[in-house]
Amino acid sequence: MLQDPALELRARDIGRALRCVVCQNQSIDDSNAEVARDMRRAVRERLSAGDDDRAVFAYMVARYGDYVLLKPPFKAGTWVLWLGGPLVLLIAGAALLIAARRRRQVPLAPLQPLSEEEQRRLDALLKP
Repeated sequence: MLQDPALELRARDIGRALRCVVCQNQSIDDSNAEVARDMRRAVRERLSAGDDDRAVFAYMVARYGDYVLLKPPFKAGTWVLWLGGPLVLLIAGAALLIAARRRRQVPLAPLQPLSEEEQRRLDALLKP
């Protein structure tokens, strides 16, 4: 923790906006991983050195890539992060719709009555 409460507040805000690179979509502020501690330490060092928030984010992106941002910028390298989930959802919905339509178009075979042997076995099973 930093001695200056204003700097500590900035460090916490930045920490909530940065993703831990080993955790499942968890901010470095929430993570207990060793790498998250190192990242928090780096943020505080950069702030203590006089960097503004944008410079701290730029430093972390230069070191870890756009993946480190919980809200990465929309650009060619991150379009999968932004559009991957909705795209998978649309593809799955389209596949379900196509499957449902195909199923509706296939005529059902008419039901055949039970043979005498099948009827006897069914009666035997249903007897109390």
